[in-house]
Amino acid sequence: MTEKELIESGNMKMEWARNHMPVLAIIREKFEEEKPLKGLKVGMALHVEAKTAVLVETLAAGGAQVAISGCNPLSTQDDVAAALDTRKNISCFARYGCCTSEYYEAIDKVLDIEPDITIDDGADLIFKLHKERPQMLPKILGGCEETTTGVHRLHAMEKDGALKMPVIAVNDAMTKYLFDNRYGTGQSAWDGINRTTNLLVAGKDVVVAGYGWCGRGVAMRAAGLGASVIVTEVDPIRALEARMDGHRVMKMAEAAKIGDLFVTATGNRDILTADHFKVMKDGAILANSGHFNVEIDMEALASLAKSTRTVRHNIKEYDIGNRRINVIAEGRLVNLAAGDGHPAEVMDMSFANQALCVRYIAENRLLNGVHGVPRELDTYVAKLKLESMGIGTDELTSKQECYMSGWECGT
Repeated sequence: MTEKELIESGNMKMEWARNHMPVLAIIREKFEEEKPLKGLKVGMALHVEAKTAVLVETLAAGGAQVAISGCNPLSTQDDVAAALDTRKNISCFARYGCCTSEYYEAIDKVLDIEPDITIDDGADLIFKLHKERPQMLPKILGGCEETTTGVHRLHAMEKDGALKMPVIAVNDAMTKYLFDNRYGTGQSAWDGINRTTNLLVAGKDVVVAGYGWCGRGVAMRAAGLGASVIVTEVDPIRALEARMDGHRVMKMAEAAKIGDLFVTATGNRDILTADHFKVMKDGAILANSGHFNVEIDMEALASLAKSTRTVRHNIKEYDIGNRRINVIAEGRLVNLAAGDGHPAEVMDMSFANQALCVRYIAENRLLNGVHGVPRELDTYVAKLKLESMGIGTDELTSKQECYMSGWECGT
């Protein structure tokens, strides 16, 4: 594509996403009118694709100067990045397929604007800020974190006394994780897997590692596609829930022998290792839906392989002698590295939370540490989403409110 064609393609994608994100549209109108972010700089490290671009536009409409880089080397859509970079008060430094050094150079360029507020997906920007540019921390009003893995990192930093800025865990809003993590991941992970493999899911043994909200979504959609689902877990309560939901539950050592297709969604490392690769079926397919590419031990798989080859776009085959193992998108986030990410209607709620939390940070002085999304913001997003869907809800009468808050009424 020429640069012009690239920009036109990005603009079309952004328009499509924008037309399916009504909650963010309402917030953008308010931002345009009130300019709550006037004079502020927002530095972002997120997946640079169409839905993210609508959030960036919303922040810029609120008066902010915005700089953005990617949060995964394979999730940037170059046409969207090119279109974003043409917008007033927006600078985009993301590029698809960048190497590790280029990835962090782009984050450095974001930090070069000396942001007042940060938005992260995975906490790489915040981590780099603390490790390499601590002198900037006193100026930072706060940050927002989008994903489970990033929130885990931030809690670890807080526990160690290393977190020197306030951060809102946007991932933990109910209008984020109940919908984005479950329905968004469930649909987009399978979208990425299906469009990449072009194989039937029905009749296959699908192993889902992890039964958090993302794993629940992946397992639910796998079952809906006709798969026999096996769940592996370390948490007894989640394992029990998976069984009660109708899935088989077992240790990965056993599941590895049975699975046709594996999807990791734990947020942890070394979920699929050399011991598992050695007992997998010939032709087994591996995909990761966790944020970082550490859930599948790619180094161990490469060391076992006698040869490798690309058998289909975004699928690499590892011949380990008596069997072949196929990995989608280098073991990176399959939702975006092999697909278009979550549906716009789901990201509408997640990014509405981001926009509102950025405003909240701008208007309130927060103490250093990890903060939850204010309940009133979470509820407001849900109400706007329901209104956009033409759905109304009942309200408590005064008698009902009195009953629910009292204790004297009994049998």
